[in-house]
Amino acid sequence: MKIETQCLHEGYTPKNGEPRVLPIVQSTTYCFDSTEHIAQLFDMPTEFMYSRFANPTVDAVEKKIAALEGGVGAMCTTSGQAATLFSILNLCNAGDSFIAASTIYGGSVNLFAVTLKKLGIECIFVDGNAPISELEKAFKPNTKAVFGETLANPALTVLDIEKFASLAHGHGVPLIIDNTFATPVLCRPFEFGADIIVHSTTKYMDGHAVQGGGVIVDSGKFDWANGNFPDFVDPDESYHGVSYTKTFGSMAYIIKARMQLMRDFGCYPAANSAFLLNLGLETLPVRMRQYCSNALRVAQFLEKHPKVESVNYPGLATNSYHALAKKYLPEGCSGVISFNIAGGRENAVRFMDHLELASNVVHVADIRTCVLHPASATHRQLTDEQLVAAGINAGMIRLSVGLENVEDILADLEKGFAAVI
Repeated sequence: MKIETQCLHEGYTPKNGEPRVLPIVQSTTYCFDSTEHIAQLFDMPTEFMYSRFANPTVDAVEKKIAALEGGVGAMCTTSGQAATLFSILNLCNAGDSFIAASTIYGGSVNLFAVTLKKLGIECIFVDGNAPISELEKAFKPNTKAVFGETLANPALTVLDIEKFASLAHGHGVPLIIDNTFATPVLCRPFEFGADIIVHSTTKYMDGHAVQGGGVIVDSGKFDWANGNFPDFVDPDESYHGVSYTKTFGSMAYIIKARMQLMRDFGCYPAANSAFLLNLGLETLPVRMRQYCSNALRVAQFLEKHPKVESVNYPGLATNSYHALAKKYLPEGCSGVISFNIAGGRENAVRFMDHLELASNVVHVADIRTCVLHPASATHRQLTDEQLVAAGINAGMIRLSVGLENVEDILADLEKGFAAVI
């Protein structure tokens, strides 16, 4: 099936006489005919047994997202941050390290540089544009993964996925890609060599700002028995001595994440949240194309505006990432634009406070146009040096173009510019 059809039909197929729409299974518990049956599930969790691990409604959405990305399995979480955290903790123990592109989302920077550091896991940040010879120097004997974003938030840099996949695989470690802004409608990172994908489903996948969530998707292609990941091969004494690679084969990564991390942390979404996410997924292809169309028009408008110093949108022919965007994002570059307004922080705040249609919110990738000042909000915790490394300055505005008529969006932006000194 093509992706438009997958968004509607993958994950749930009603049988004769069953509901056409994905049902909400609002239950934490499931009944079994014997104690032995339950005991078998703790050895081989192939059925629903408790909703901290899995739920039929959530499971259907997981199957849909795995199909959209071309993976073998997926696991939903309560937030994108939880998905990002689990993607690393599933690979790294205290004393290990991993590599990440410096332009990633500010919340991820803090998670990697501060919180994981407290747990004894080192994140080594690199310039995504650096040559392979320079990036090679970041690897250590204890490096377990490489992490990057298809489209960075909010710097809008485009990661050269094939380059980073080759780099990671050369050292026997997987490439993890945050594909939140692109979604599988615009880019499918597994096709370019990525091994694991994470999303904040709160963003475009949901699209309506009604529920938070995240997901991890497993490509099923990485060789976890290559000698670098003994936790996948050796018996897991916390789960009756199971070997994930020997027992689950290509699904070793995602099963291990569920059996170890979800079991212990319990960051599993509610059935009702998954139901709402599924509604968003059903219209994802239609929405993504309109976001891209509106955003390109707005970016072209901003590029010509005298009160704008620079516009960062890879869909623009003048953008330094345009060539990579044509390769990885041929259908469009999402609806998010970052631009630097003349006059720095003061004018950026004045501009945003005089908008009427666009909402000033701590959110992005909504059906409604919204704005944010990263230096004051999402990246507030970063030092000046980290802000520069993330491609952010005090005058940067993150504009998430919605699905309103583009003429109304442009008229609202003019109201903001009219207030700028």
